[in-house]
Amino acid sequence: MINLKNKNIIITGASGGIGSSIVKRLNECEANILATGTKIEKLNELKSKFKNLKILKFDISESNKIEEFIETATKELGGNLDCLVNNAGVTQDNLAIRMSLDEWKKVVDINLTSTFLLSKFAIKKMLKNKSGKIINITSVVGHTGNLGQSNYTASKAGIVAMSKSLALEYAKKNINVNCISPGYIKTTMTEKIDDKFKEVIVSKIPSARLGEPEDIANAVLFLASNQSDYINGETLHVNGGMYMA
Repeated sequence: MINLKNKNIIITGASGGIGSSIVKRLNECEANILATGTKIEKLNELKSKFKNLKILKFDISESNKIEEFIETATKELGGNLDCLVNNAGVTQDNLAIRMSLDEWKKVVDINLTSTFLLSKFAIKKMLKNKSGKIINITSVVGHTGNLGQSNYTASKAGIVAMSKSLALEYAKKNINVNCISPGYIKTTMTEKIDDKFKEVIVSKIPSARLGEPEDIANAVLFLASNQSDYINGETLHVNGGMYMA
């Protein structure tokens, strides 16, 4: 069993289905976790479930406060940062000709720009330790494209390219930057999909089912562990065979 004892890890978007599963899986492996998100009631629920979990409400859209957030979160964890899981993200769908500039900017700013800033300030902390892991959650549609999601797909594809650049810059400093690209996962978001459209989606997945949040959490666990030390700048696709890179 992978053990993350004494590993200090920040997880963003922790109040969602995938985020809470990541918290649970890493907590089982004794990681020292700070979970963050915008829904304090959900964060409090997590805190009540998991021993020694630290929580901090924060909206990553507040880009001017991200450096302060990383500083505060790292102090809460005891002063060192071993791993950052950039899981938070938003959608605001529309067909391209109807998409407003605000709809474009909101999604790109939160999903891509804020992920860059969180990574940037986390790397500064990790340089002091001479090691670290950054795990960025992207999406299968960042590789395939998707109707009505030009903003979202652009942001997720951008994360992949950015992660490769960060990996190149800091590999010699023993800092690994990798992505996980989920396919269609059972969450509150996919529960809202019309049943007929959901059948169409499942028909395109060789495994013939939606993924579970735990499938993503297990991938995060691997990349957060020492077992992935020689993996850098890569994207781990977790989609039941829907897209094969």
